Amino acid sequence: MSDHTLIRATLVPAIVSLLAVYYGINENEALRKFYTSKTALAFADDECGLYGMSALNVAGDVVAELDGKVDPARFER
Repeated sequence: MSDHTLIRATLVPAIVSLLAVYYGINENEALRKFYTSKTALAFADDECGLYGMSALNVAGDVVAELDGKVDPARFER
C-alpha cells in the first residue's frame, strides 16, 4: 500500500480554503468542518482514493455530506 500523506497535506489547504469561501467562514472554522466530516475520514484512507481527486471535488463532497446538495456558484465568491 502506498502512503499518500504528502499529496493529502498539499490538498488540505485548498479544500479548507474552498470550504471557507463556500460557507463564508474563516479557515479555522472550515478546517473544523472538514476534519469532523465523514469525507475527511475517507480522504485519510488510501484505499478510498480521494487523495487523487481535486480539492474542489473533495470540498464538494464535504458540502454534499453536510448540506445534501452543492451550489457550485458559492465556490466562486
